[in-house]
Amino acid sequence: MKKIYCFFTLVCFGLIAIGQENYEIQVYGSQTQQKNSTIFELHSNYTFKGEKEVIKGVRPTYHSLHETVEITHGIGNNFELGVYLFTNYTEKYGYQVVGTHLRPRLMAPSKWNWPVGVSLSAEIGYQRPEYSGETWNIELRPIVDKQWNKLYVSFNPTFGIAIKSVDDSGVPVFEPNIKSMYAVSKKIGLGLEYYGSLGAVNAFETLEGQNHAIFTVLDLLNNRDWEFNVGAGFGLTPATDGFMAKIILGRRIFWKKKS
Repeated sequence: MKKIYCFFTLVCFGLIAIGQENYEIQVYGSQTQQKNSTIFELHSNYTFKGEKEVIKGVRPTYHSLHETVEITHGIGNNFELGVYLFTNYTEKYGYQVVGTHLRPRLMAPSKWNWPVGVSLSAEIGYQRPEYSGETWNIELRPIVDKQWNKLYVSFNPTFGIAIKSVDDSGVPVFEPNIKSMYAVSKKIGLGLEYYGSLGAVNAFETLEGQNHAIFTVLDLLNNRDWEFNVGAGFGLTPATDGFMAKIILGRRIFWKKKS
């Protein structure tokens, strides 16, 4: 119990986060970036079928290309820090910088011998009001994952809190994410990713107003230098973008200490 208390106390001091929306479609694993190494990632996704109208001042997602540059550096054996730059391109509005965010993440040390991997990601940042109903918000993302031979499962029961938004409710929103992946070979994994947003924790939206999407994905496995994830996603409710495609490409750099 003392270990658990220390872990979550440290996390609370580092608690800062932001909602991904459609800019970084990813279910997190518990492992933090290796100490003294950096991963450079490009998240790209395109909305083939989405919102066509301006809603509460937010521009539509239909035929939008979202690209996010993410840089994450391993600071300690169980701690990393990531930064994001979000961009958007639609034909009507052109190429636009949307916002930038900061994300620390702390992992439960492996020496604790927990039966599952556990970490806590947090993120804070700003998005322009033309592209998000929440210009400033905080997101807390607990991460629990487990590997059983060739089967991998990760659960991210995410909570987002708006600091400044259209409705200024400030009530946490529950946004669960789940990934299940099976290694069909040493280098390739196939799986499903689920992304949801059920609404404020004190009053969930009706099913029609909730966001639920399923992505079929392919992952590159067991590669020290490269990360690759590609998938196609389908919205399951009227409030969800109907069809999207995404690609995540990452390159890891392992820095050598100077002699």
